[in-house]
Amino acid sequence: MRRATVSDITALLEVENRSFEQDRLTRRNLNYLLKRGNAVCLLESHATATPGIPSERVAGYVLLLFNAGTSLARLYSFAVDPDFRRQGVAQRLLDEAEREARDHECVYLRLEVRRDNEAAISLYRRSGFREFGIYRDYYADHMEALRLEKRLTNAAGPRGIKVPYYEQTLDFTCGPSALMMAMKALDPALDLNRALELRIWRESTTIFMTSGHGGCGPYGLALSAWRRGFEVELILNDDRALFLDSVRSEEKKEVLRLVQEDMQKDIAETDITVSYRAFGAGELTELLASGAIPVVLISSYRIYREKFPHWVVVAGCDERFYYVHDPLVETAKHTSDTDRVNMPILKKDFERMARYGKAQLKAMVVLRSRRQGSVRGHNRQDIH
Repeated sequence: MRRATVSDITALLEVENRSFEQDRLTRRNLNYLLKRGNAVCLLESHATATPGIPSERVAGYVLLLFNAGTSLARLYSFAVDPDFRRQGVAQRLLDEAEREARDHECVYLRLEVRRDNEAAISLYRRSGFREFGIYRDYYADHMEALRLEKRLTNAAGPRGIKVPYYEQTLDFTCGPSALMMAMKALDPALDLNRALELRIWRESTTIFMTSGHGGCGPYGLALSAWRRGFEVELILNDDRALFLDSVRSEEKKEVLRLVQEDMQKDIAETDITVSYRAFGAGELTELLASGAIPVVLISSYRIYREKFPHWVVVAGCDERFYYVHDPLVETAKHTSDTDRVNMPILKKDFERMARYGKAQLKAMVVLRSRRQGSVRGHNRQDIH
């Protein structure tokens, strides 16, 4: 048992081609993952003395992906050569994969498996994996995939209201998508669809952002949630115009100021509570314990190594971790929404993420179910 290197690619491809008829990894895939991907490939090799065959033959391999900034591992590919099956190779590889994930301090190991692959499903279930979802039409032949996970630590796991997942459909709609997940958790009858995603974006866009279409700011998102009947609290550490350092044009900066001022005037006619102060891990934990759902602005750099403002939902917490739903799924980087659901992030790391730009902007839109009998009125503003 050892780690694979680029010199093993030919042998790995032989196992791949002998194991799968479709959905195979290519030489290019393996070369990228072994050289530059945040991945580890483990293989089991057997010595052979057969004439004309190399002295070492790869019996099977397992390929793990790790998410930057989170404590999550994904079993991306797993194959045992047909000549070595029923010899315990799969179990040994899976055990080694779990040890590797624990060495990376991962909370979960997750995977997808064909629904008709009974042998693999049996192996995973014997090893303590549980089903937590289904992908419809996942494989090239339209077979669906079961989504399985195993908790690798003794941490308690996410506590709080169950938050459904919604993947953003456009580069600039993380805010609406995160807000939709929070609203659906509090109102299960709400239908999550692309029309609603775009409608909320139109209501809450800042018009301009770093490039392309404008993203969504905290004032606009707060108004969108309030208009749909939720009790809303808005917490920011800065009362000045936001995101100005993300654009160079003075004309665009002026538009950003005007858009924000207009939204602030609208908020003044609501009962949205606006607080201008910093917030930390302790407050997030208390909010979750009270049944509230925070939608938080983060800097994407720690996860995606790119600097852009990004909205996520804090779906739960335990003593050490926040469990975050991230609406952005980058399929080109070997991710799936399995990787973006209940992402475990250490509380101290999330505090570092939850700020953006040179101004270190901290912003959070907190949603609660509106208390029965409460009446909408003028907003309250607190400055601490």
